[in-house]
Amino acid sequence: ETVKNAAVCFVLLPRFLMAAVVFWLLDFLCIRKRFFFRVKEQGGDAIDPPVCISDSNRLFSLESLKAVWHGQKLDFLKAAHLGRGAPNTEVVRLEDRQHSRILDFAHGDRPLILNFGSCT
Repeated sequence: ETVKNAAVCFVLLPRFLMAAVVFWLLDFLCIRKRFFFRVKEQGGDAIDPPVCISDSNRLFSLESLKAVWHGQKLDFLKAAHLGRGAPNTEVVRLEDRQHSRILDFAHGDRPLILNFGSCT
């Protein structure tokens, strides 16, 4: 288990660091625009248009980086991946409470359609 977690971290680290750099760059651009806006207000010559920016909506924060790490980890560990076979998860039949697999309901070349819904 520890080896698996270390391998996942090793694989995800470059993607995570790239996202962190992008967040920092976006924050840097916003700070730059705010600086030029202030210079223009003080009678200076600012080229950039004014942008409303507050200190509370930074992208490069501990909370946002935690969310990015968690999202990338979930995406990496999910069972279904584009271009691969569908996961054959276990389901319970409502009629007789018998356990079976989703693909047990597929017959031949007919497509298997799953309909998810709720009733409130």
